[in-house]
Parts: sequence; C-alpha cells; structure tokens
Amino acid sequence: MNTNKKAELINSLLQYVTQNKQDKMNAVIANRTRYVTVVMEDLFQPHNASAALRTCDIFGVQDVHVVEGLNKFKAIPTIAMGSGKWVDVHTSPSIVESITHLKAQGYKIVATTPHTDSYSLPFLPLDCKVALVFGNEQTGLSDLAMQHADMFVKIPMYGFVESFNVSVSVALCLYDIITRLHQSDLPWRLSQEEAQDVMLTWIRRVSKTAVLVEKSLEE
Repeated sequence: MNTNKKAELINSLLQYVTQNKQDKMNAVIANRTRYVTVVMEDLFQPHNASAALRTCDIFGVQDVHVVEGLNKFKAIPTIAMGSGKWVDVHTSPSIVESITHLKAQGYKIVATTPHTDSYSLPFLPLDCKVALVFGNEQTGLSDLAMQHADMFVKIPMYGFVESFNVSVSVALCLYDIITRLHQSDLPWRLSQEEAQDVMLTWIRRVSKTAVLVEKSLEE
C-alpha cells in the first residue's frame, strides 16, 4: 500500500477514535523515533522491565527489544501505565539473534557497562542509529552481548555504589540521548511511511470498531 492509500485509510479509521485521542496521537507521532532503540537482556524483575517500557514511551522510543533467556517478559499494568499499547515490543530467545537483527537494520550496538574503554554517556557518538543494551539485575550483560557490541557507554557515577537500577539506567541514558537528538540536525524522526504504519497500529490498538471497519474494506 503506497503512502497516499495509507493516508486515506488512516483518515477513514480515525473517525472511530475520539478527538482527544487523535490530537494526542498526532502530537506524539511527531516526536517518535527509531533512531535509538533499547534492548533488555533477560531481566527477571517485571517491575524493572515495566518501568523501562514506560520510560521508552515517555521519551518517544518506538521499539523495545526484549531477550527472553531464563525469564519471560510480562509488563505490570500499574507500572507500565499502558505503554505497551504505544511501544512495539520485539522478543527474541537470544541476545545474538537480537543483535544480528539490529545490525542488519543499521544499528550500532552499544553495551551499557562501566567498561574501561567506555564512552562517558554525554560523549557517546550519535552519528548513526544506536541500540542501547541493558543487562539483567544480578549479572549485568552477558559475555555474548559484550562480544557483539560495537561500542560501550557508561553513566558518570560519583558515589560508592557501582551501578544504577536497570530501569534508572534506561531513563538516564534516554534522557541524555533524546535531548541531544532533539537539539541536533540528525534524521531521528520517523519517515512518512514509518509514521503512517505506527499510526495505523495505534488506531487498531485503541479502536475495535476501526479494526472491524478495516476488515470490511478489505473484503
């Protein structure tokens, strides 16, 4: 379906979405991005994964990649606050599979770790798409994640404790990166086609009537 046809379909289906929701979706889509994405490797505490998902939505990150090793991802509604409706969650059984997929899409894999050769967060290069990889709460990133990373980044810390809670790390990293992207001339926003596809997905998720109408149009 070309962009003109998609635009017609979106306009047809939006009538089944409240005006308030339409206004909100139009405002949000203008600041949505796939220039940065988040990978969570085998988190075992659902509240951390849920908080990270909520943070991704808040900062406009459209895609979250979840590696389900020993632990299955399940968002806690009271923490995620409905963010799963707006963010696309992609699951994978292995970190290598997830990283391979992302590299094929042009992402540089950035492992978040206090590695000796790490970039300090404010100096992480943003001249290409980045996938930030966060390890689990107990052991951090796996050896495989470290081996397949293109770059390493660390959050400046000045206390005795050597690491942040993983959901806090996601928030700090995204605040810095999204702020810098918004202040830059980099092409971080969704393309027209991507924005249309995301908008259609959102409409389908918020309106059962729109889904039924779309099916009838296809028949």
